[in-house]
Amino acid sequence: METPLSGAPQPPPQPERPAQKRTLSRVIGGTIAVLAIGVASFGSISSANAGQDIHSSLTLIAPAAAGGGWDTVAREMQQTQRANGLAANVQVVNMPGAGGTIALGNMSRLEGRANTLLVGGTGLLAATIQYGSDATLDDVTPLAVLFEEYDVIVVPADSPYETLSDLVAAWQENPGAVPWTGGGSFDQLVVTDLALAAGINPVDTTYISSDGGGEAVAALLNGTVQAAAGGYPDNIDQIQSGRLRALALVAEEPVPGIDIPTAREQGFDITLANWRMLAAPAGITGDEAGELTELIEDTLATPEWTSAVERYYWTEQVITGTDVAPFLAQEHTRITRLYEEMGQ
Repeated sequence: METPLSGAPQPPPQPERPAQKRTLSRVIGGTIAVLAIGVASFGSISSANAGQDIHSSLTLIAPAAAGGGWDTVAREMQQTQRANGLAANVQVVNMPGAGGTIALGNMSRLEGRANTLLVGGTGLLAATIQYGSDATLDDVTPLAVLFEEYDVIVVPADSPYETLSDLVAAWQENPGAVPWTGGGSFDQLVVTDLALAAGINPVDTTYISSDGGGEAVAALLNGTVQAAAGGYPDNIDQIQSGRLRALALVAEEPVPGIDIPTAREQGFDITLANWRMLAAPAGITGDEAGELTELIEDTLATPEWTSAVERYYWTEQVITGTDVAPFLAQEHTRITRLYEEMGQ
């Protein structure tokens, strides 16, 4: 729901039916609840972390609700750091809303607090572009890219499309007649990238948004859509059970342990990865940034973290130091172009 601009001419009020009032109350209540969580969490972080050393007290902010990808990264990192004595008191704070930009905005107000880390990644960068948020990654101190997670292109097991080329050929013939879905905004970026590689105007594509991977799979299985892009970890069970057919892995090169040909191997040069990163607040010193980077690298070197990487089918792609900023700039340009191609 958009909030009218202050001072803009407004239409005369219309009487609301009871059902409309109840719906409006739920929407307003949900918005207030999200904002209240963000404000409360921000306050607790500000007071708890004041003057604390990173090895005695560390807060990991997941810019989404519990159970999602960002939350998983934060909690695996928390458990790893606790198990190896890397930080004595590690807490995870969930701060959902607006694709992660609410958490990013709050993070920008923690200037100089070197014992707070924000989990982010492709989705957060995309959200700052999609929503035109005031807060961007320029308002924090990006420290490290941790790993990449790859999308997979899937169709129902009884689909007539046996290969990615079969699917693309039908899509090229009538772009609007091959409806797609995905579990999030990143998946739509992958579909857009594939459309461009296939010479299809993304604006002509039928893309039906799903709220998460489970809903996307349901849309495939009930015939609402014919194809989907989604994270490999979210689809592996359905692929292994034979309910879905995997046509392509969206990765730069084949991944050991994943027996799915890449889109690039099949002639479609799409390699957009769902990477994850960690950032500290702005205003920390160079020594503090170095100490935090060392803590991150020590965490990634533990057996516990290695186990998590294997368990979630992540591909380690560690970027730190002066290599982080050029990487983010390149990804910003790439994702901005995809949104422009979608007409957004």
